[in-house]
Amino acid sequence: MTKKRGRRAPPESDRRSSSSEPSNRDETPIRSHKRPSILITLLIFIVFPAISLYLYRIQYASNTDLDASLPYVYQRGLVKTDVNYQEILAENAKVSENASNRHFPYPVLAYVTPWNSRGYELAKEFNSKVTHISPVWYDLKSQGDDFVLEGRHNVDKGWISDLRLKGHALILPRIVLEAVPMDLLKKKKQRAQVIDLILAECKEMDFDGIVLESWSRWAAYGVLHDPHMRNLALRFIRTLGQAMHTSDRSLQLVYVIGPPRSDRLQEYDFGPEDLQSLGDAVDGYSLMTYDFSSPQNPGPNAPLKWVHATMQLLLGTHTSGSRSLSHKIFLGINFYGNDFVLQGGLGGGAILGRDYLSLLEKHKPELQWEKKSEEHFFFYSDENRHAVFYPSLLSIARRLDEARSWGAGISIWEIGQGLDYFFDLL
Repeated sequence: MTKKRGRRAPPESDRRSSSSEPSNRDETPIRSHKRPSILITLLIFIVFPAISLYLYRIQYASNTDLDASLPYVYQRGLVKTDVNYQEILAENAKVSENASNRHFPYPVLAYVTPWNSRGYELAKEFNSKVTHISPVWYDLKSQGDDFVLEGRHNVDKGWISDLRLKGHALILPRIVLEAVPMDLLKKKKQRAQVIDLILAECKEMDFDGIVLESWSRWAAYGVLHDPHMRNLALRFIRTLGQAMHTSDRSLQLVYVIGPPRSDRLQEYDFGPEDLQSLGDAVDGYSLMTYDFSSPQNPGPNAPLKWVHATMQLLLGTHTSGSRSLSHKIFLGINFYGNDFVLQGGLGGGAILGRDYLSLLEKHKPELQWEKKSEEHFFFYSDENRHAVFYPSLLSIARRLDEARSWGAGISIWEIGQGLDYFFDLL
């Protein structure tokens, strides 16, 4: 478990030191004429103050313009290491009145889930902050020798209409491919059937494409350990993407990939060669750079060094040729946290924003900044000892900087689980 690392950094001060204007008065004999005295008086009491006021206004206006260009939470001084629970409780629901002003320059994919209605509301409110919205609606399953696409009952057409009225974000529902892969990947007829099901649903429901999740399922079935089956898996993704691009209305395919669990790619990991092999058939990759820790191994949600190492494994160094594909990556950022039991038991798990605020209000903890992972956390005790890791404005800002350094977008799991003022950073 991560321990406290040294002292917290002191808050930065915005105060500026000021000095009085130096005097330009010369020594004047008492017997001098009155006119120079009047001139000196005018300089001291009228001209110099006017010049000082003019210079101050120029400087103040310049700083105001600079501050106004920053995200609202920066203007309020909330993005820092020494955050306290009172600030979070008081500020988390306050957001900039200009909700349409984007600060993050690359694509933003926002997931929403049917079991968390808050995400639906935020998707409408901050539609202009995101470029892709993925409601978690569908599962594609085997049904004998056929396949069925389940989940249409989740689709909310009224919500989709509202989204299209409020902004231009693309609607790409997530489809989890739970069909038995041995049958699907080996038989051309069944591959075609699955592709037709997906295309028909997109056309009938007026979607802009899909987010497809299958790699982790195929790994669990052992498909990716077999070079022949792995090639068939990649061929299916490639064929699906090409079919979507050449449909009546060109559709986008975003593919979900997981991070490697070690510093070397395993045979079942999605790697640079896979990225290259899919070429232009895939429009983007939702990279799940979170869930680093677990109740069995408590700790940070997504250590920044691990996030960076994951990008390096997938794309190579910043100067390598694969860097040209970094614009297709949606770097995963979690808006949920974890409450782990450390002593007196074993367990704990994910918490949402409302759970986090309740813990702050009840336990009034001292938040600590863990330098190695670049995340905030705190301890509390009930009948057991707990450690809570939950995103902060600073931890999210650092991960946005990481994505910027690669020219990559971000994917958020999921927006209904976070705090409202997180959106000020986007």
